Order: sequence, then structure tokens, then C-alpha cells
Amino acid sequence: MGSLNKGVGKVEVTLRWDPTPLGKPAHDLDIIAATYAAEDPYGSPAYVVHFDSRSPDGTITLNRESRDGQGFGFDEAMTLEFDRLAPAYARVVVGVAIQQREGRTTFGEIVNSGFRIREGYTVLAENDFTGVSASTAATIAEFTRNSSGGWEFRTVVRGFDTDPNSFAGSMGSSLT
Repeated sequence: MGSLNKGVGKVEVTLRWDPTPLGKPAHDLDIIAATYAAEDPYGSPAYVVHFDSRSPDGTITLNRESRDGQGFGFDEAMTLEFDRLAPAYARVVVGVAIQQREGRTTFGEIVNSGFRIREGYTVLAENDFTGVSASTAATIAEFTRNSSGGWEFRTVVRGFDTDPNSFAGSMGSSLT
């Protein structure tokens, strides 16, 4: 993490998963970040960043996207620059959703799926989705602005059974 006063500065969230066997439809996992206004941190997101998009101010960007898990290690990556995020925002929730193409696909059906959250070379969290194996989407992290203006991080792995569009609107509900 950054200094004690400033909290989290710039993080990278990455995903990994193994490709599906030959002849089967490819699995596509997507990182989604929802940003919430300071005046309503548990209401509707002010904006959502997902595949092929970035935040209006460029502080949250999907740098690398994989539609099939092919590659080495972590294939999909999103950068979040909290040290540049406007004071109008007080909360960011990051999640992962599985694109539902043919039938219903859960994390338990996707081989070697997992995520890592780093600040520089420091790993803040690394986990797989075994705790939410029956889910089609999951939150993985919550970042909140504290009273001194710094950002705090906590891992929040919570499963959802929903499609990516619905998940983006509901992922920021009160996390326990």
C-alpha cells in the first residue's frame, strides 16, 4: 500500500483462467469496476468500467482483455488510479462476471480461474473462485475513501447469480 496517510494509490487487478477444451465454446470472464459518488456510496454507480471502456477521467482503464483465457498466467488486466480519482467519488467495487453465451456457466466450471490485486510489486490479494463456485459473477474488492481522503482496500469475494449487465448494477449493494 501507499503511505499510511495516502492509502492505496494505483492498483492493478488481473484475472486468469484456462482455455476451454478444443471444440467447446470459449469462456469469457470480464473485470468490472463500479464507481460510486461520495454523496451516495451505496446507491447506483456513477459510472461502470468494463470490457472495451474506461472511466470518463481515465483513472480506471481495462488494459488487457482476453475473450478465451489463452495466454500465460493473468490474461486480463485493469488499472485503477485512486491517487487521481476526483474527491466526488468515495467508493469503487471491483467484480468479475462470466459472459453467458450458451446456457449457464459458473466459476466451478472454469478451470484454474483466479484473480490478483497488486499495488506495484506488492500483492494485496490473490484468490480463486472456489468459495463462489456456483456463481456466475462475484465481487472481489472494495475500495473506500477514508475521512483523511486516502483510499482503503478490502477483499470482498461474494457470489452472484446474474448476467454481466445486471451484475454491474447490483454489485455495489452493501457488502458484508
